[in-house]
Amino acid sequence: MKEEEKVKKEVKIINKCCGGSPGGGAFYGLGFVGALIYFLQHSETFMEGVMGLLKAIVWPVLLIYRVLELLKF
Repeated sequence: MKEEEKVKKEVKIINKCCGGSPGGGAFYGLGFVGALIYFLQHSETFMEGVMGLLKAIVWPVLLIYRVLELLKF
């Protein structure tokens, strides 16, 4: 019985730290779709469209980089 309780406690800890905020996924998803639409609308060639897709995937990284750059961190 102790072993079973220990496993349940570990599962709760894992779920708490790793499975926590589904809102973050929704925020990223909406941001991805918005960025994808923006970049595809402004592309004139196929390669610019492909680059727009790649930029839409990594836009949060670029955003955080720019914010930290402005804050001088």
